[in-house]
Amino acid sequence: MDPLSHLLDGPRARGAFTLRVVMRPPWGIRLLDRSALTLAVVTSGRVWVDVGDGGTAAAAGDVVLVRGPEPYSFSDRSGRSPTVTVHPGQRCVAADGQEVRVSMRHGVGTWGNDPEGPDTMVVGAYEDDSEVGRLALSALPRLAVLPGERVDPALVSLLTREITSDRVAQSGLNDRLLDCLLVMAVRAWIEDAPDHAPSWLNARRDPVVARALDLVHERPADPWTLAGLARACAVSRSTLADRFQRAVGTPPMTYLRTWRLTVAGDLLTTRPDLGLEAVAARVGYGSGFAFSAAFKQHTGLSPSRYRAPATTP
Repeated sequence: MDPLSHLLDGPRARGAFTLRVVMRPPWGIRLLDRSALTLAVVTSGRVWVDVGDGGTAAAAGDVVLVRGPEPYSFSDRSGRSPTVTVHPGQRCVAADGQEVRVSMRHGVGTWGNDPEGPDTMVVGAYEDDSEVGRLALSALPRLAVLPGERVDPALVSLLTREITSDRVAQSGLNDRLLDCLLVMAVRAWIEDAPDHAPSWLNARRDPVVARALDLVHERPADPWTLAGLARACAVSRSTLADRFQRAVGTPPMTYLRTWRLTVAGDLLTTRPDLGLEAVAARVGYGSGFAFSAAFKQHTGLSPSRYRAPATTP
């Protein structure tokens, strides 16, 4: 599997937080919920998004991606003080200290300071990074705003309708629709901003490097050496090493190690049924012990500790 396909195969929302937000100026929402990734679509009006750098405006139809877990804010204009702060667990507190999660609710899946407010959004939050995948998160900037025509408005309309309905299997359907919307948005961002995309996406312009990347991505469990990878690419070791370094920014074997451990991180969080030895075998390590040592050196956590948030009830 190539890295872009792996990236887009990552989102797996599980009971994601989804909401239709309706606001009338003046308003400002400060978010401290520590979500791994938030996707918002402005469905009417105008929204100012600030991740701590001054912010940017998003108009009706635009898609906003915010990579967490650091705080950020939505508001009606730049510099607006928050009128509501959202804490972990979706606890909503007004500027005067009052809890307003219930009082600002307006029917199924709708929340805001005015049910007829002109500024509206559909918001979906992936609360755990295991639901998005390490590769997707590492590929995205802190904030991305995409013009509305880059995602299918019919999908946005369907998600909005499902969020505000009260039907059987609503949560599961919302999750899948949110995943589809995120895949569209990530793909669009990569297409629109190729110079800001990760090196492993742009490096494919060199056919030799592209071949090496394909082999590594599709067969991470193979016992690759620099010589073996060079033979498979029909070039010398020095040629592969030089061209790979220039295109990707790291040596081939360093990249292979990073890719294996990135795939392992996704397997640990999305496949709790796989034991340590099985994960190790899938990413080219001869034993669980060798894999554990490499993984801890790479992430700072043991595989079991890394997996814990995804398996703890």
